[in-house]
Amino acid sequence: MREVELLLKQNHSKGNRQQGDLVLGTGQNSLRPLNLKMSDRESITAAVSKVGCNTQNLDPEQEDPEKNLCKIPSLQELEEVLHSAPRSCRHGDEVWPNLYLGDMFMSHDKLGLWQLSITHVLNASHGKLCCKGSDDFYGTTVKYYGVPANDLPTFDLSPFFYPAAEFIHQALTSGGKVFVHCAVGVSRSAALVLAYLMIHHHLTLLSSVRCVQQKRWIFPNRGFLRQLIALDQKLQEKGLNEPK
Repeated sequence: MREVELLLKQNHSKGNRQQGDLVLGTGQNSLRPLNLKMSDRESITAAVSKVGCNTQNLDPEQEDPEKNLCKIPSLQELEEVLHSAPRSCRHGDEVWPNLYLGDMFMSHDKLGLWQLSITHVLNASHGKLCCKGSDDFYGTTVKYYGVPANDLPTFDLSPFFYPAAEFIHQALTSGGKVFVHCAVGVSRSAALVLAYLMIHHHLTLLSSVRCVQQKRWIFPNRGFLRQLIALDQKLQEKGLNEPK
């Protein structure tokens, strides 16, 4: 009888631990913390394999994924999509073929950028604290474009959507590789990358977000999200964007 009681207690305790894993998300599927520590040399400088974005079956709970991706999201819906992604990113990630999104640490690593064959740098925090980017810093081997944006909801980033998208587009169509960054690589620079995908690849905002999320965690501030929603509405009214 004592052995039976002990066995029941062990099973009960084991069951509680399993249930705790499920509720607390401590298992394999739990969200990873944002890691902003300096990566080792291999993770920064090793060439990343060609990437693509598969936006099919992105939301299996939706009966019609294409219709869902085509809709213009509200701010709340967009933030829910952004919250749904694993919260982890490196100093630089290839989010589109030959297009890298990252932070200021990688932007300062000139050797690492050279080993990745980066030819163009877009700095979305130009002139801000701790960001060294300039034509003088990179020299003649890298083309530089600076956007003096503040990561504040009140800052109007939309005037830079088209110029930044054109800079990226010209670089990629000429066979170059582009590194887009700000301080952390999740807000200002991410918003400009999303605008590029919407303008030059005719993706909807939701499709663009889903695409980048497959490679990197991003979360533009609310002001930038509202400006991207306005861009999405403008492009869809013109019939330029379709879900892909």
